[in-house]
Amino acid sequence: MKTQMLLAAEGEHNPIIPEPAEIVVGLIAFLLLLFVLWKFAVPRFEKVYAERSERIEGGIAKAEAAQAEAQRTLEQYKAQLAEARAEAARIRDDARAEGQQILEEMRAQAQAESERIVNQGQTALAHQRAQIVAELRSDLGRQAVELAGRVVGESLEDEARRRGTVDRFLDELEATSAPAESSKA
Repeated sequence: MKTQMLLAAEGEHNPIIPEPAEIVVGLIAFLLLLFVLWKFAVPRFEKVYAERSERIEGGIAKAEAAQAEAQRTLEQYKAQLAEARAEAARIRDDARAEGQQILEEMRAQAQAESERIVNQGQTALAHQRAQIVAELRSDLGRQAVELAGRVVGESLEDEARRRGTVDRFLDELEATSAPAESSKA
């Protein structure tokens, strides 16, 4: 029995250790599969990988170009904005200066107009005063001649005489009123 078991044990195949023929066939099949994959599948995988890499790199390059363009546009925008702000500040300063100049011109015009109106008023006042003084002299002279004629009792109808008397009376009146006016001032 022991021999039979040994023979039976020798005749049975161990599932852990493969047969040498199976190893050779498996190796040939593996090498054939490796050759087919290497010949047909690997080049396709390489081609797809290369295309995908190119697309990704192209996308990255396009993105970088777009980002650079966006940065340039942003810089241009900032420059234009700064220029616009500077222009607005310059216009505002010009407007202030122009407004100040207009205000000064209007003040000068108002001052000149005020002086002109005051001068006209003084001239008109002096003219009216002279006219009133002349009217008062004439009226006062006429009344003085009448009064003098009544006091003296003679007629002072002679023009030259009347005029001389009136002028002499007015001169005396001015002489007496002049010291009074100078003492008031």
